[in-house]
Amino acid sequence: MTSKRSRSISKWILRASGGGVDRIFLLTVILLAAYGSVMVFSAGYAYADFRYNDGLYFVKRQAIWFTLGILSMLAISRIDIYVLKKHTGKAYILTLGLLALTLVIGFVGNGAQRWISLGPITIQPSEIAKLTMTMMLAKYFATNRDATETKNKKLILIKGTLIPCIILALPIFLVMLQHHLSCIIILGVIGLMMIVISGADLRYIGAFCLMGLGGVSYIALFTDYTKDRITVWLDPESYKLTGGWQTLQGLMAIGSGGIFGKGLGKGELKYCYVSEPANDMIFAILCEELGFLGALFTILLFGILIWRGFKIALCCKDTYSRLLSIGICIKIAVQVLLNIAVVTNTIPNTGISLPFFSYGGSSLIMIFAEMGIILSVSRKSKIHK
Repeated sequence: MTSKRSRSISKWILRASGGGVDRIFLLTVILLAAYGSVMVFSAGYAYADFRYNDGLYFVKRQAIWFTLGILSMLAISRIDIYVLKKHTGKAYILTLGLLALTLVIGFVGNGAQRWISLGPITIQPSEIAKLTMTMMLAKYFATNRDATETKNKKLILIKGTLIPCIILALPIFLVMLQHHLSCIIILGVIGLMMIVISGADLRYIGAFCLMGLGGVSYIALFTDYTKDRITVWLDPESYKLTGGWQTLQGLMAIGSGGIFGKGLGKGELKYCYVSEPANDMIFAILCEELGFLGALFTILLFGILIWRGFKIALCCKDTYSRLLSIGICIKIAVQVLLNIAVVTNTIPNTGISLPFFSYGGSSLIMIFAEMGIILSVSRKSKIHK
């Protein structure tokens, strides 16, 4: 019965997309989203029952965002990519305005001022910035192809490197004021990889990378917030009742899962041991309940999604569409790698969500919107669907 219902939902989504989209990519998105929703329920019901006296608190809200996300994905997949290109500049400027507004009227959550309340809606502009910055760089290089193809060194420096780096630096600077290190890293990696892919001179890019690395190092070494994170990362057991608690409990969850896991819903460390288990640490609960094989399956799904997204991009002749799709795929890959690295204590805890899995409205709706863009590109991509 359940399998029939899942097949009927998948067929409905395929019909609603209007046809012509890449089916492998779309079905992978649906599978990841459904898988993530199940894990939000399994990982979050104990904490939700403790904090909100409602075990279904997270999954009910996630279901609303899931529905809005699916609808936005389907709507965007039907929009011609050239319409998005036309309004890219406006979207980029609006995002910069929202980032600046966050510093003025934004409210504090989990010790950081990164959210804005617009009536009943709460948004995180930094999530929007990841997409609009990618769109702006894609449009810039699509309309300034001479910036990297010319032999004029001055033109390469100014148009091929300096201006794209300014496009990248503006949102990074505003996010830096929010002390959002993980978003700075993601924006930086997406932007620099897009600039390199577009053919910019690596010598100039290297100089700008050193400048950017200097800025990030300054934040990490001279800001109390990040200094504390690095100190805990180096020796979490010395801070096991304070900053190292979440890391140690997450590692315990991963280790206790073994090969096959304890079973879906049977994890124990989500019972107020792992802090906010439905959010950034959801991968640890997934490992505990589904084991190494469940974690491997999750990574495999993300691998298929990223591979197919890159294939769609590379088979598209339009420069804007190709660069935008590549940028979105880079963003997903970086975010997945960083989230798993944080959960396994490979890098300091920087608060990075796992796409499709971590609880949260802004991130889920934005990831669906990005998937809609790639589906729109796939209509014009010369790829076997």
